[in-house]
Amino acid sequence: VVTREDVEESLKAIFQYVKDKEQLFEDLRSQIEETQQRISVKKRERDYWLEYKNVGSKIHNEKISSLEKDIKEVKDKLQRTTEYYRDALNAVKEENQSMFERHMNVLSEQALKSAVRYLDKNCRREVQENEWLKEEVKIYRKEVRDLKASVQLLEEENTSLVAKLIDTKLQHLIG
Repeated sequence: VVTREDVEESLKAIFQYVKDKEQLFEDLRSQIEETQQRISVKKRERDYWLEYKNVGSKIHNEKISSLEKDIKEVKDKLQRTTEYYRDALNAVKEENQSMFERHMNVLSEQALKSAVRYLDKNCRREVQENEWLKEEVKIYRKEVRDLKASVQLLEEENTSLVAKLIDTKLQHLIG
């Protein structure tokens, strides 16, 4: 028997799990912002060295290209990290949704079973008869589908035989 406290405790656990995941994503967002700030600093540094390069310094060309490479690598890492965490967030959301749906299905089944136990004999018998009737309807529908398929096959066969008969009579009339 599942009690209200069990349901509330289970829901609290699910909501705490979701809350923890949201905190994790907030932490990741702050890391992304820090990375973007570092990119900004690197861009300013690159601009400084580009200006220096334009003035005529050949000595620091390697440093400039190295910094440009670093900026590109940081951008690539940021892009990959962003995509990874976006995918992770979507996966966690889907997992949470499926866990929640499974949990709600289990709870509703348990609630139904619990409710049926408290019904009187006549009501329980009606529920059982209803289940039996549902099964009978499934069987009946399957039989109807089978019969329709058989009728269709017989109609196709009859059509073929009538066509052959007409062809044969036409040949006798012509010949």
